[in-house]
Amino acid sequence: MTKKKWNEPLIETTVTFTLLKDGKFYIIENVPARVNQDTGEELFSIKTVERLQQMIWDQTKPLKVLETPVYAFA
Repeated sequence: MTKKKWNEPLIETTVTFTLLKDGKFYIIENVPARVNQDTGEELFSIKTVERLQQMIWDQTKPLKVLETPVYAFA
């Protein structure tokens, strides 16, 4: 049996992470991630995920607040 080698084109960059939780929309900018150049899939380290969760759970004071319109498609 041959072991398959993964050769995914990942680049180290920063992304904007978004989350909708309990009716609130959170945007966190400049999050370090590895991004697959072919698919756009974003991969985060465990340490980064833990920090994102802590920021949201602790209700860390945001850098700014945006007003966002919401539309219904149907």
